[in-house]
Amino acid sequence: MEIGMVGLGRMGGGMARRILGGSHRVVVFDRDPQSVAGLAGSGAVPAATLAELTRHLTPPRAVWVMVPAGETTGQVLDELSALLSPGDLLVDGGNSDYQDTLRRAPRLREKGIGLVDVGTSGGVRGEKEGYCLMIGGELAEVERLSPLFRTLAPAPDRGWARVGPAGAGHFVKMVHNGI
Repeated sequence: MEIGMVGLGRMGGGMARRILGGSHRVVVFDRDPQSVAGLAGSGAVPAATLAELTRHLTPPRAVWVMVPAGETTGQVLDELSALLSPGDLLVDGGNSDYQDTLRRAPRLREKGIGLVDVGTSGGVRGEKEGYCLMIGGELAEVERLSPLFRTLAPAPDRGWARVGPAGAGHFVKMVHNGI
């Protein structure tokens, strides 16, 4: 499977390396060219822009966004949605407010683009130990991405679950953070 990864900070970079370790093809972009270069040295395909990232992916494409929640996530999702085509998927793996996800998903669906929200837990140790993934989205879209979830989780069938439609993953992550 292949994935575009946008945002290569502590979480996004570790996730990209774990995905690469699972023999998936990863195209990476970050506003910091050194982060991109570091992952290119680990086998990722580097991209200097979001447009270049989408050109390096084979349709139907999937792009995972790991940037700060709020306005930044909204801007990146908007920019990507202008570059993607019907049938493509966006994954918001950050700590977005579930209400933002509930607003974004229908807007993207109008363009034929799916939105899967993944509350991601594991921090910097997740790269080695695996991430707990709380996933919201259409069942078929989640199943399409399941090879990535199996790679990112602590074990292929443990540590990840679809918890409902779009918005549910971020809602469950909010509860997780509160506990």
